Amino acid sequence: MIKQYTEDGKTLYEVRVCVKDKERKQLSRYKAGVTSERKAKEIEFEFKSELLRIVEAQSSWTWATWFKESLDRMRLNRCVSTVIQYEKSLGKWVPKDWQNKLLSDFTLKDVAAVVNGLPESVSSNTKKTIYKLIKRVFELAYEEGILPRNPAVGLNIEVTQAEGKVLNTTEAQKLLQCGREADHRFFPVWVVALFSGMRSGEMYALRWTDIDLETRLISVTKQWTSKDGLREPKWGSARMVPISEDLFVFLREYRMKQPGFQKTLWDSRLKEKVTFGDYVLPNLREWDHGMQAAVLEDFCRGIGITDVKFHDLRATFITNLLSQGVPLVKVMKIVGHRKLSTTDKYNRRAGVDVKDATEALGYTVPKEVSGENVLAFRPISIGEST
Repeated sequence: MIKQYTEDGKTLYEVRVCVKDKERKQLSRYKAGVTSERKAKEIEFEFKSELLRIVEAQSSWTWATWFKESLDRMRLNRCVSTVIQYEKSLGKWVPKDWQNKLLSDFTLKDVAAVVNGLPESVSSNTKKTIYKLIKRVFELAYEEGILPRNPAVGLNIEVTQAEGKVLNTTEAQKLLQCGREADHRFFPVWVVALFSGMRSGEMYALRWTDIDLETRLISVTKQWTSKDGLREPKWGSARMVPISEDLFVFLREYRMKQPGFQKTLWDSRLKEKVTFGDYVLPNLREWDHGMQAAVLEDFCRGIGITDVKFHDLRATFITNLLSQGVPLVKVMKIVGHRKLSTTDKYNRRAGVDVKDATEALGYTVPKEVSGENVLAFRPISIGEST
């Protein structure tokens, strides 16, 4: 419908087009301030064409066809691991009766039935991830105009946060001491992890050109994963990690013994394999195959300390920095957290938020006294005045 009106002495037109989808829900488009009737008719035609395409699409896209289309689109701008996650997770948990169901027929009840019907063995974190993936697939359809709304919006998944483990300072020292004495193949990796807080993939991609021993800074600009190869670090932002005196001495001596290891890695940015001979840390079979956590856990059990996983060395670094009074914001920048709340949870683990609070109590434990200062008490007879 085109309607003429006057504003500030000018003749203008407004265009409104409404159609109903297969569920009898109204879809509309509106534009005001059009300066000519001809232009208004052109806009009306465009609106009608757009809405008819949407209604037609609602009648043709099934979950199976749209999911395949979504994966194809993701491959254009998402990393390989992300596409694999969608493919494997939703391929496993989305039921067969979804495959030929029209996108426009889905409701929140359908999504809730799948997520809440997952086996008890599936963690709350995994349930939340599956829900997030399903919601994103529907969101892509909404963004394309295929759906008038996202049917997956509105489900609340309660997540139980699993507490990771950390080494206290005594245990961290024992790991380093025993690792050196055993000349363990992972010892250099554990040192860098405990003194830099870097992620596993960031250490794997670390080259000597990233380390400036003069300014005592490590430049973290890339990471490596078996699925994606070399790419930007998590969240896509580079950062600088300060080198402590202990790490400086270790790296200086280590470089004299090991000037560099050669690795040939797939670079997802260049879309080709690259070879460099100055990687800081060695090629280790377990590290290549994601078994570094099992190696560390086994060694920790062997020396009688908390059997932490590999990523827990990063948590140990963060927790110990916070417990020593390093400001939260500074730690956040060093380890590359995007949100302050992510770093803050380590504050609670380190007890920083309650440290020294009990010093404010108004009472004390009496000192033990001896000799002539000890008061002798005698029993009081019945009826005797006190």
